[in-house]
Amino acid sequence: MEVNGVAHIFITAGDFARSRAFYRRLLPFLGLKPVMDAAGTYYCVGGRTGFGVRARPSGAAEERFDQGRVGLHHACFRVREREEVDEAHAFLASIGAAIVHPPKEDDWAPGYYSVLFEDPDGVRLEINHVPGQGLLAPGGSGHLGGNWS
Repeated sequence: MEVNGVAHIFITAGDFARSRAFYRRLLPFLGLKPVMDAAGTYYCVGGRTGFGVRARPSGAAEERFDQGRVGLHHACFRVREREEVDEAHAFLASIGAAIVHPPKEDDWAPGYYSVLFEDPDGVRLEINHVPGQGLLAPGGSGHLGGNWS
């Protein structure tokens, strides 16, 4: 068996209204189309990717995301061109996203270039470009290193 990608990722929002407003701008900018926008759920698909945000269950403690806790570390969207990372950075700045690091090269793979930012709950998100198929190519290899903090 060989997986054909990640079908979807869902995150839970501390402040759903604020997070939905953020993702209603971000996900369509990335080319994902809304397929569910209902009470407590916003979900988009595109580019063999599904990404959704859900409201926290009633009664659940209100807290902010902590990248160092057990669970999700961050989610990364891959774009086809290096210039799209710069375009994304400009867009993120225009909507007031918290930029953790502006576009920069890193040593995760040859030519790795990314911007790291946070959603309103502090969930870390990344947009990257790796030339060619990078490490995702069958039998792909490259140096794994870098710092995503």
